[in-house]
Amino acid sequence: MHHTEIKEKDSVLMVSLARISFLSLAEKIILLKNIDSSLNLALLSIEEISEICKRQIRSSSWNGKQNLLHAQREVAILESKGISFLSYFDKDYPALLRETPNAPFLLFYRGNKAALLNRSVSVVGTRHISPYAKVKTMEFAYQAAFDGCTVVSGLANGVDGASHMGVLNAWYDAVQNNSVLPEGKTVAVLPCGIDTIVPYNHISLASRIISSGGCLVSEYVPGVPAESWRFVQRNRIIASLSPATVVIQAPAGSGALITAQFALEYNRDVMFHKAAFETQANLVSEKINQDLQRRFALGEIQKNKLENTPQKYLESGAPVINDYKDYCRCLKEMPGLRSIQDSQLIFEELYG
Repeated sequence: MHHTEIKEKDSVLMVSLARISFLSLAEKIILLKNIDSSLNLALLSIEEISEICKRQIRSSSWNGKQNLLHAQREVAILESKGISFLSYFDKDYPALLRETPNAPFLLFYRGNKAALLNRSVSVVGTRHISPYAKVKTMEFAYQAAFDGCTVVSGLANGVDGASHMGVLNAWYDAVQNNSVLPEGKTVAVLPCGIDTIVPYNHISLASRIISSGGCLVSEYVPGVPAESWRFVQRNRIIASLSPATVVIQAPAGSGALITAQFALEYNRDVMFHKAAFETQANLVSEKINQDLQRRFALGEIQKNKLENTPQKYLESGAPVINDYKDYCRCLKEMPGLRSIQDSQLIFEELYG
């Protein structure tokens, strides 16, 4: 289906399809090709949807008319708040995201969508950030912004917030010094509806991201709450929006390491900042690891959470970088050049 044809479809239909959680991206596309309007979709039974998608769908939650009412309300919210969306078929839909399995059918955004089309790096890490790692995160993002590289993260406390702030600091410094504004912006991916900010204490940060030329994005329609599994889904978008993910600091079981895993699955580069292995970060890791061991003994968590550590990635060949310039050098190097030496040095420092 051509882009021009999609544009003729109404927003309510697109949002109606986007909000059907039991359909894959491919099935939403099939449905879109077979229906003409949101009312058309609302009148379909689950059996008819199954027939069109060529799959036996069992969902007791489907109520077409209810879905339409929700979509109409959500489109009204989008319009009243000046929120837009990119469809999977849109020429401005991020190309790297489109390549990934089950990419969002719609990507809702607030702010400057051009930030999504820029060269980018994803920066992730723990909420329990050490003071040293916080400084290094902000430095990395600051340098990236002035190099014209967009910094993608998840707006969480800790590393995420520091990476967004690093870009904003570059912007503020340029304004204050009456110099050229940095071309690099920052993009925050939300684990909830696009009309909500999570965490609440980052409402001001989110506003400054938009005013500095960055944007907020989400695959979720307005009103969708931030539930734990949605943070994991959000992480796949962070990983997919950039050719490389940099982990600043991440103890065992950290959500940042889930993002790193997604990045590897999408054939993207994963790098670790040296700050992930300094003394304060190691103390945080040790404390969290003890808690994970306790929770595993009680049967509260799976073993894979305990075993998902930075060391695992280093052993698999992930390189360690010192700063943004080193990140740029590493991107150009032959894979595996520095990883073996890095791993040996770090293991010696950690374990003697």
